[in-house]
Amino acid sequence: MKAVFISYNQAYHEELLDIINKSGVTGYSYLEETKGKGSRGGEPHLGSHAWPTLNSSMIAIVDDNVVPEFLKLMHELDMVAPAMGLRAFTWSVEDTI
Repeated sequence: MKAVFISYNQAYHEELLDIINKSGVTGYSYLEETKGKGSRGGEPHLGSHAWPTLNSSMIAIVDDNVVPEFLKLMHELDMVAPAMGLRAFTWSVEDTI
């Protein structure tokens, strides 16, 4: 199993939910407001007067076979408007309860 952490511009929320459904992801946790600055350039998303945009984040624990399609669909969305910001990271999950 893999943990997939996704940080994305809030404007992508509906599109991300569509990708989750298309990918066979059955559950996730959602953080409505997250702030940060990416490492690949782009503008910070800090919810401030100077940088008003905010991100949201999700984490999903998925079977290994789901990950490639899930990441592919998110990458395709990110390529539509790269400056908006969408990043996904995976970790191996050793155990769950």
